Amino acid sequence: MAAVKHIIWDWNGTLLNDRDIVLDASVEVFRGTEAEGVTSAEIIAAYTRPIWVTYEKLLGRPLHEGEWERMDSLFHLAYERLLDTCLLAGECMTALNRVAEGGRSQSILSMAGHDHLVGTVGKFGITPFFTLVDGLRDAPPGGGKAEHMVRHAAALGLDPADLVVIGDAADDAVAAARIGARAVLYTGGMQRREELSLTGVPVADSLLEALDLAGF
Repeated sequence: MAAVKHIIWDWNGTLLNDRDIVLDASVEVFRGTEAEGVTSAEIIAAYTRPIWVTYEKLLGRPLHEGEWERMDSLFHLAYERLLDTCLLAGECMTALNRVAEGGRSQSILSMAGHDHLVGTVGKFGITPFFTLVDGLRDAPPGGGKAEHMVRHAAALGLDPADLVVIGDAADDAVAAARIGARAVLYTGGMQRREELSLTGVPVADSLLEALDLAGF
């Protein structure tokens, strides 16, 4: 196994413990629709990427033209209203310090909007830990991470064999595979352990365990 030189962290559901507000905002999105009254457990059971596929599962039908954009806008309005209640994941600071003190570099790649991501990371005072904080630019929200991972890895200028991606979704493993990097998945987000395990990559129940499984 190659030595770890750099950790690419996911943000939402990984370093940021925002699962509860994602669920609360999602419940709001479905008010007035066929899925009104959907529960958090039902949302987690249906969760996948692209996100609009999750919505179609819960609605039991394809989205109408323009419906995804409207629902996504409602989600982000609710999410932003609730964001101040969020904290970093319990072991986030310990994990970031462990990587830094070990002489490795680290970055964030998130499917959150870039300006929003940079601002939120900054509010928590952890920006200096990262060589790059990279969010979604000039692309529709809710899609997959793989192509964004290609650009992120190119910007880092490191051999993919030296990288480990740590995230909370199967899509993080897909994105890591796209560049030839290893991945470890963390159960702090929206997808259940059994779904994460189907990717074939190691699955951790804490950020420190994720670093252990990464060989750090």
